[in-house]
Amino acid sequence: MKYYERIRNLREDKELKQTDIAEVLGIKQQQYSRIETGVRELHLDQLEKLCLFYNCSPEYILGFIDFPKPLFEEK
Repeated sequence: MKYYERIRNLREDKELKQTDIAEVLGIKQQQYSRIETGVRELHLDQLEKLCLFYNCSPEYILGFIDFPKPLFEEK
């Protein structure tokens, strides 16, 4: 699975809109839409923000592992 499919699934699982995630990344919704469709590349700083926001490892988003591994324990 491609990273852009993973980030779309993560967003949809949380019932969030593209505008919500675009705000987290500090970009416009149209720019985020291009990332989610694979037209535009995900930058490293954006990957870091998504990992922190979703509390999942970059290995999951990038497709190296099939199940999300949390970055930190939820309280």
